[in-house]
Order: sequence, then structure tokens, then C-alpha cells
Amino acid sequence: MKCPRCGKNSDRVLETRTSQAGSVVRRRRECSKCHFRFTTYETIERVPLVVIKRDGTREHYDRAKLLNGITTASRKRPVATEKIESIVNDIEDILSDRYQTEIKSSDIGRMVLDRLLDIDEVSYVRFASVYRKFTNVDKFTKELKKIKKERRWKK
Repeated sequence: MKCPRCGKNSDRVLETRTSQAGSVVRRRRECSKCHFRFTTYETIERVPLVVIKRDGTREHYDRAKLLNGITTASRKRPVATEKIESIVNDIEDILSDRYQTEIKSSDIGRMVLDRLLDIDEVSYVRFASVYRKFTNVDKFTKELKKIKKERRWKK
């Protein structure tokens, strides 16, 4: 590692720690020439993920877009921002573990719905109404019945 102060290419690692659930390695280093101490961070370089939309178009995965969708569905609901971040992190971990370069938007939507159902039913229905494109009250009612049945089964 090149020293940011003197430019010498010789240092020693003083301390190593992992952070962000093990996805980042933080290292404290010291230059062997000028003894300047500095910190470096190592992250896993991931292959860019491409999302295949319903109409067949492809676009790069956008974390902010997923966060925004879940946040919108959970607006004015007792769902903590940390919980929404946790859902997105969990989904991203699953996607990176599969080593896929492409995924259908419907698969991501299903992953979100699976997690929202356990957290907040209203947020689940709001997200499902966009994800499943509810066009009438019958589809909405059918989804509500499904939730009621699921809730009875869990008790």
C-alpha cells in the first residue's frame, strides 16, 4: 500500500477489523519510512447486477430505487428505517451469493413481499398493489384474504 504522505510503498498493518456485517475490512496501517498512520477499507468488488423489467428492458440494479419503493409502501407506518435498510441488505446479500449477473424485477419484488408480510401487513398490501398491478377492488380483496389466511395459519 502506498503511503498517502511520503509515497513509499512499504507499510505494516497494525490492526484489522471487519464492519458492515463482514462485508468491509478496515485496516490501520503505518508507513515504515515516515511512520504516518492511515486507514484503508477493503470491499468485495461485485459484478454489476442487471435487472430485467417486465417489458424485457434491462437496467442496472439501483439500491436507492429499491429503498424508495419499500419506504413509500411503509410511509406513515411503524416500520423503522433500520428495518427497511435491513430488508435491502438481506436481498442484496442473497443476490450476491447467487453470483448472478441478471435477475428479473419480479424476483426482487417477491423477496420484498416475503419480508414485508412479516413486518407490516399494510406496507405489504401497498407494495403488492404496485408490484402486482391491482386494477380493481377484487384483486385487492383477494390479497387481503390471503393475508388473513396466512395470519391464522401462523397463530
